[in-house]
Amino acid sequence: MKKAFLLSLALLGLTGLSVAQSTKPIPPATPQYRPAYHFSPAKMWMNDPNGMVYHNGTYHLFFQHYPDGMEWGPMHWGHATSKDMVSWQEQPIALYPDSLGYIFSGSAVVDANNTAGFGKNALVAIFTHHDPKGEKAGSKTFQNQSIAYSLDEGKTWKKYAQNPVLKNPGITDFRDPKVSWYEAGKKWVMTLATKDRITFYSSSNLKDWTKLSEFGEKFGAHGGVWECPDLFPLTLDGKTHWVLLVSINPGGPNSGSATQYFVGQFDGKTFTPSSTKTQWVDYGKDDYAGVTYGNTGNRRIFQGWMSNWEYANQVPTSPGATP
Repeated sequence: MKKAFLLSLALLGLTGLSVAQSTKPIPPATPQYRPAYHFSPAKMWMNDPNGMVYHNGTYHLFFQHYPDGMEWGPMHWGHATSKDMVSWQEQPIALYPDSLGYIFSGSAVVDANNTAGFGKNALVAIFTHHDPKGEKAGSKTFQNQSIAYSLDEGKTWKKYAQNPVLKNPGITDFRDPKVSWYEAGKKWVMTLATKDRITFYSSSNLKDWTKLSEFGEKFGAHGGVWECPDLFPLTLDGKTHWVLLVSINPGGPNSGSATQYFVGQFDGKTFTPSSTKTQWVDYGKDDYAGVTYGNTGNRRIFQGWMSNWEYANQVPTSPGATP
């Protein structure tokens, strides 16, 4: 992901959780397999891009990361930055697992109006806390939404003391919040993956959330769980269209992981598609969990994970991961 791909579909705190490190031996290094122009961390596992946001001339890319193993494990938020989306610098890990669980996928915003009270122009991350103990015990409420904030342009992060800010109502898959500012309503809108559909929430302060509506129970592909959504407007011939991205695993057009999209209208509460036809971002097997950067004005920059859950844990790279 060292080179960003532009996609215009309108034309189509920090306390570590005690976990055991991976006991699998690290194979010999394979520098010949390292990506030439996509981003990947120096070593160990990565998957979904998270918290993608542009701020003060810098693109921030966070990502699902397990720093102690080459296969999926307790999730952290890794961090990389770039001025041009060609040259990337890996930064220290931004968010570590804690007593509430692993740090699953989410988004980040620039709180220009200090709605959350953390500070003007604070970076605020909105993410899923995934409780592995609750999952193992058979609970349905092991995924909840939490926030953290940075006052030094992403260098350090502090988790909100009253996390989670959006508690699970009893849905097994309740994750991947993508939050953006809805100017017409002067509010934040969260697009959340909730098992086999998307649920929209709103908030004035990123802390207190109200359910707006649901979408997708009878629309699109349902071969697997819905994940990593994104909602944003694009303008074509003077008319605004809203685009809803939804990743699905499995159930892609060429099997395994893939990303579908819907084009329609959003009135601040409800998303209404203009077509019921299932549409795919692409038909390859290696573009999953992609969402767009926040705070880029009218420009939309899409970035995804270059892999597929059919074989993500069995790749020939060492010690780094697929981009």
